[in-house]
Amino acid sequence: MSRVRLVVLVDKDGLGSISPANTACRSGRRSSRGASSLARPCRLKGQGNNLLFFQLTSLELALILLLAVLGATGLGVFLGRRVQHLSESLREPFGALQAASLGVVGLILAFGLSLAVSRYEDRRAAIVDEANSIGTTYLRAQLLTEPARSRSLALLTRYTDSATRLSDYVPGSSEERAAAADEQRIQRRLWALAGQALGAAPNASGPRLYVETLNEMIDAQTVRVAALNNRVPNAVLVLEVVGAALALALLGAFLAIVGRGVVAVSLASVLVAFLLIVTCDLDRPTRGLIRVPDTVLENQRASMEMPPAAKAPPPRRRPRRSARRPAQ
Repeated sequence: MSRVRLVVLVDKDGLGSISPANTACRSGRRSSRGASSLARPCRLKGQGNNLLFFQLTSLELALILLLAVLGATGLGVFLGRRVQHLSESLREPFGALQAASLGVVGLILAFGLSLAVSRYEDRRAAIVDEANSIGTTYLRAQLLTEPARSRSLALLTRYTDSATRLSDYVPGSSEERAAAADEQRIQRRLWALAGQALGAAPNASGPRLYVETLNEMIDAQTVRVAALNNRVPNAVLVLEVVGAALALALLGAFLAIVGRGVVAVSLASVLVAFLLIVTCDLDRPTRGLIRVPDTVLENQRASMEMPPAAKAPPPRRRPRRSARRPAQ
């Protein structure tokens, strides 16, 4: 069985508590300030940056992308018609240029979509892992003796409610940070109760199993918060939008120069715009059309309404000391 390190901390109120050595905020180095670093909510590096695409609403983002792509296409068609009298000299260079640009932009769009899809799958997996860890911790908390058993079960119910609320807030917002901070406060109280249960029965298997899964639950919350805040870099999204607009402008100009219809390039512009919208929507897990479902957490919370499956174990009795016989 893996060994779990316990660190005794002191709250601002002077009450001692026990916290796991691998706390929710990991910076790669030990903090010299002790418990004061745990009193504040975990703030991920780069979380407070003013992101260009993420700060917009879904409707604003869709309108901007449609206007950028269609506007660039219309501008290319307009310029192509202005120089249509030079079609004999411009047809060949424009044809090669627009073909090369479309190929490069296709690779960039595929790369950006793959980044967004992989992050979306990571968020789905993270929420499933957290729900499973909460469920396992709730079952093993039933093996504790009173009063740690009833207190831990009630705190785990509150913890599940807070984890569910985290799915409704925009990552990086004040509401999301408050929900994450509430989870960390509950984690501290749960770990303190686990330390008391382990100290009361150091040789029992129930508290040791509970401490192990409680540590995994804390790690799962950290992974989920990090996944929610792990977004596609702005540079990739800007490159996709600018590259798509430029390539479609060249395509529209080429078709206007050779005297072809612009219906095909207009349909291609709408298709590329919707592809950009889907890429950005996948990167917005709590809003938009494509959201990360929290059904597993809701199902886990509903299962907690049922009575605990395991009864509370009887309190451990201390062995009586035998009276010593007087020496003769």
